[in-house]
Amino acid sequence: MIAGDRDVAHLDIISDESTYGRSCRDPRCHVETSAGGASSGSRYLLPVPELIAPTVRFHAEWLATHVEWGPGAHEDGFGLSPSDDVASPIGFTAWVRRLLDQSDPAKASAMGRVPCNYWWIVEDTQVLGGIALRHGLNETVEQLGHIGFGIRPSARRRGLATWALGRVLDEARALDLDRVLLVCEENNAASAKTIQRLSGILEPVRETEQGPARRYWITL
Repeated sequence: MIAGDRDVAHLDIISDESTYGRSCRDPRCHVETSAGGASSGSRYLLPVPELIAPTVRFHAEWLATHVEWGPGAHEDGFGLSPSDDVASPIGFTAWVRRLLDQSDPAKASAMGRVPCNYWWIVEDTQVLGGIALRHGLNETVEQLGHIGFGIRPSARRRGLATWALGRVLDEARALDLDRVLLVCEENNAASAKTIQRLSGILEPVRETEQGPARRYWITL
């Protein structure tokens, strides 16, 4: 789901204890027991990820993600520049405001930036990653792609990138884009597989300032 603000949501991954066993092996599960007690059936509930607009409410949670990525690592999907002061409340607020303003074409143009929507991938108050959708097609989009995404190391290999990309492709359709470009480093096998799952078609690899890059087009 995509939300401007966070509502609590859960997915029933086990609905009948007698049929599916006595426990959920996922450490994020919690048990909800019916009024009749465990013998009447329990549900094992797993938090559902959401895409939310950047918000200052998740400053501490976002910083935990930032620290996990480590110094110098590029955090795709967050729109973060080396000069951004995200540690202080004032700096973080200014950065979030810039991200939100960039979704408005007029404000983005005034900032000298391409219009772009940013979302954070949030699950049970944890920020697990980010994804961005740039509008139109210009030199910046030709270099970086329409969509960029990143998942924090501890949340990888769970399908979150594929899930988020699928939802943002729906947002791209709402902008009347016919197709979108996604770019990743040639040796980034995980991102390449994610894009291929969503029908990305590979162009010839190109040399860039950051090294060889794969370029994929997804028709909408």
